Amino acid sequence: MKKFSKTLLKWYTRNRRDFLWRETKEPYNIWLSEIILQQTKTEQGIPYYEKFIKKYPTIKELALADEQEVLKIWQGLGYYSRARNLHHT
Repeated sequence: MKKFSKTLLKWYTRNRRDFLWRETKEPYNIWLSEIILQQTKTEQGIPYYEKFIKKYPTIKELALADEQEVLKIWQGLGYYSRARNLHHT
């Protein structure tokens, strides 16, 4: 198991990709990325993540937003229940 872990960490060091949610310790930002990236390619999710963080920089601002506004920003990602659940949470 140690050898596998070491090999995996080496691979990650050489091949890791930089993403905005890896540069933060903010739980909201990380949670948002997790929801957006469910059943979505990373490259497709990045612009949505950036839009959401710009429009709703805090969970409070997201919670206070109009649901239709949230769904409009989500448009194109599909699985609208994710956006509704994100907003209601």
